Amino acid sequence: MGGAAGLGLVGGGGLYASRALDGDYGDLRAPGTQPVLSTRGRIDADGSSGSGTVSPSVEGSWEFDAADPAFLFVHGFSTGAEAARDQAYTAQVGIRELRPDEEASVVAYSWDSDVGWGDAKRTADANAEPLAGWLIDRADAGGGRVHLLGYSLGARVTGETLRVLDERGRDDVLGSVSLLGGAIPRVSAADDGRYGSAFGSIDAPVRNFHSRNDRVLGWVYRASDRTRAVGHDGLPDAAAAPAGYRDVDVTDLVGDHYSYFQPGEGCLPRVLDGID
Repeated sequence: MGGAAGLGLVGGGGLYASRALDGDYGDLRAPGTQPVLSTRGRIDADGSSGSGTVSPSVEGSWEFDAADPAFLFVHGFSTGAEAARDQAYTAQVGIRELRPDEEASVVAYSWDSDVGWGDAKRTADANAEPLAGWLIDRADAGGGRVHLLGYSLGARVTGETLRVLDERGRDDVLGSVSLLGGAIPRVSAADDGRYGSAFGSIDAPVRNFHSRNDRVLGWVYRASDRTRAVGHDGLPDAAAAPAGYRDVDVTDLVGDHYSYFQPGEGCLPRVLDGID
């Protein structure tokens, strides 16, 4: 994967300029059988589908028991289809190393984030309906609860998805929600923030893993969106946390924006500590 691009800097008039910071996600490559849900090519850059509701396509091998719990990894900004698979596989390797008896499967949720920063945020919002629909359909078909891992801008997809689930009264489809270096405003996760009601209504723990070593969020995100990210600072001191929500400071484990889910480093041990 090499050095990964950082979040975009957005100036007046919507000017977009990319900035690269040192870091990578490791060198693991996913097999062609890696399970994937994808909306790529079906949601326009302005966030519209153009043809009504989009259902994610299913790719790879889905040989694991549908009744078993599964992990779903939602990647972040500037991530192509191959990198989306690789990142989910990287998380899967790390989880299986920590829980060798379970053979956990990590499904990649692959969406068109490899566009400009503003378009990527709109596309993240538009992926809420497809992802929520899939989670509901899986639950209604007897599938096991899903452990949702929202990484970087994937935290925005995750938050918007929980809002849709809240609106539909479906608090029963998730086993846990973990935000890893979440690229959303820290105030949005508060009880009175954009995602507060949704975080508080889901019948599952919501944990935010944040690191002050995350320069992408601490520098680039803060400059582009003119706010602080929940993945860098956690909730503001004065903010009330939603019911079931908890900040987890992993600054001692996570050295940069790219390490949250890497095997042998990052914070996967603490993520799994809160998952049965």
